[in-house]
Amino acid sequence: MPMLIVFNPTAGRRRRRQLDRALDALRLHGITFELRETLGPAHATALAREAARQGAPLVVAAGGDGTIAEVASGLMDQGCSPSTALGILPLGTANVLAWELGIPMMPEAAAAIFAGRRRVLLHPGVVHDGQGGQRLFVQMLGAGFDAAVCTALPLPLKRAIGKGAYVWQSMASLPAYPFTPIEVSLDGGSPQRAASVIVSKGRLYAGRFCLAPEARPTEPGFHVAIFEEHGRAGSAALAALAGAALPLGLLPRLPGMSLHRAQSVEMRGAGVPAQMDGDKAGLLPCRIESAGRALPVMVG
Repeated sequence: MPMLIVFNPTAGRRRRRQLDRALDALRLHGITFELRETLGPAHATALAREAARQGAPLVVAAGGDGTIAEVASGLMDQGCSPSTALGILPLGTANVLAWELGIPMMPEAAAAIFAGRRRVLLHPGVVHDGQGGQRLFVQMLGAGFDAAVCTALPLPLKRAIGKGAYVWQSMASLPAYPFTPIEVSLDGGSPQRAASVIVSKGRLYAGRFCLAPEARPTEPGFHVAIFEEHGRAGSAALAALAGAALPLGLLPRLPGMSLHRAQSVEMRGAGVPAQMDGDKAGLLPCRIESAGRALPVMVG
């Protein structure tokens, strides 16, 4: 079975053109492939699962971190071959995991990776929600203000101005967000109060901005950024300060934010939204742990 490429056709014309450039590069390298377009949410997971169960050597997620997470979820399902690798064509807005793994942003250069054999093992996270469901994430889960921004962000605006849409939505959401306290417990320890929490697999956040300098997606466990809770006004001020510190590379040293290592994380907070890899992930409570096995990913 040839490698499978999974693409979301609603991603827009620019990303379709980028995909076409990558496909032309694959043909030049003599690589055979099958292209499948998704029909809706979770379809990428089903396509990846089917391909892995049929023995496909490689399934490529052509999209952003949310698409990558859906494809990875399918590859990690029971009955799937553990030798089926994940490939990444970074066509999203932030492309955090691609930056993390050193995958080129140019479609032709990213496609050339699939002609090689170098792989690393990714250790995804799994989140269990309060209704008994579970989902897989490859880079991060956020709860609190950053999740509220992702939840409220209009998709047309995101497509139109890219990362700038997050800045705009952050400023729009900040005055009204209630900053309901979150109770977060690491490795079964005593809960502590937070205004926002980001559970990260890697160093980067929102693209190439550093959040957790020592984190690596190729290692099990998580690095947890906890933003202290200081009431609504104080928490809002901390969120605004974090937004200013992020592009300057100062977020890991931000007063009021602390970094912790953990193998499991539990969070509670009435009505507090969550996001996974930039996509909506419902409301707290949730429990986070490492997936049952590692996932091979092709890199340059």
